[in-house]
Amino acid sequence: MARSKANKGISRIDSGSTHGWFVRGYRNGKTYSKLFSDRKCGGKGKAHKLAKEYRDQLNKELEAIPKKPRARRIVVSDSRNTTGELGVSRTTKVGPNGTKHDCYSVSWRPKPGVQKCTSFSIRKYGEKKAFKLAVEHRRKMMREIHGPNFYKKLGKRKSA
Repeated sequence: MARSKANKGISRIDSGSTHGWFVRGYRNGKTYSKLFSDRKCGGKGKAHKLAKEYRDQLNKELEAIPKKPRARRIVVSDSRNTTGELGVSRTTKVGPNGTKHDCYSVSWRPKPGVQKCTSFSIRKYGEKKAFKLAVEHRRKMMREIHGPNFYKKLGKRKSA
């Protein structure tokens, strides 16, 4: 059966001796699930109808549970980072005509699910100045997001 909004949260299982509709719902990191067996429910169609009814009731119950706010995770180090400054990397951009440009790319997340980036040309600024501008920009963005004392707090966390 094709996936559709009508079947959201419902999956068909036909594996080995298991045949039925599987309903899943999520809230605050917990999974709620139930299988509606074709055999126990009196056929594929009846099992699907019961699964939809259960899914709709489960969704109402889950909506009544308040969502826990998700805390932002602050990453302080990454083994893949080679510049020594998280969110700053030395990259080569390829232009539409195929020309290559070395630069320092800066990335940050102003809010969950949103990523921003910019870059500083090594040819335009030179290696040291491009890196310095990239680091300054990254730190400015992090202070705007997390407050003016972000790096002071971070220093305490690192030494702990």
